[in-house]
Amino acid sequence: MKSYAVGELKSHFSEVLEYVKKGEKVAILFGKNKKTIAMIVPINQKTDAKRKIGILDGKVKISFDKEFSISEEEFLNI
Repeated sequence: MKSYAVGELKSHFSEVLEYVKKGEKVAILFGKNKKTIAMIVPINQKTDAKRKIGILDGKVKISFDKEFSISEEEFLNI
């Protein structure tokens, strides 16, 4: 992953965009400490990995009673 300070980013912006087009992430550094404050990432990055939803994904089982029902209004809290 490439990193650029704000001043460098300004002068190398076209180069940065080329890295991003190739699928690379670019960090933006700021301040005297050169702390990472932002990332430029490609928006069309495809991944085959399935996204886990929540930290308990695959660790808990949720089931509902057969008599459980909720209206759409209740679900939307209307």
